[in-house]
Amino acid sequence: MASLELAATYAALILADEGIEITADKILALTEAASVELEPIWASLLAKALEGKNVKDLLSNVGAGGGAPAVGAPVAAAAGGAAAVEAPKEEEKKEEPKEESDDDMGFGLFD
Repeated sequence: MASLELAATYAALILADEGIEITADKILALTEAASVELEPIWASLLAKALEGKNVKDLLSNVGAGGGAPAVGAPVAAAAGGAAAVEAPKEEEKKEEPKEESDDDMGFGLFD
């Protein structure tokens, strides 16, 4: 199954590299030329997933990930501005009790 998925993906990449529109028929034609029997449903699903997208841009931005949306500004505006004036409260840090070391107990690992 993995080789079928790869064949369909490679066919889509070939089409994108040549500047040809990615369609299910063209994916099937390329996979058949490579002697790979791909079910038409997979070709149509891939074509629909890539429809209207620039595959070259997708490939060049693989590691970018994008930034998280700014949540604070829309929330403050929706609250009528009152929340924007109030400063966020800092969480109080609780001090954790320090663990005693083995030296404090009078014995060590190699004693």
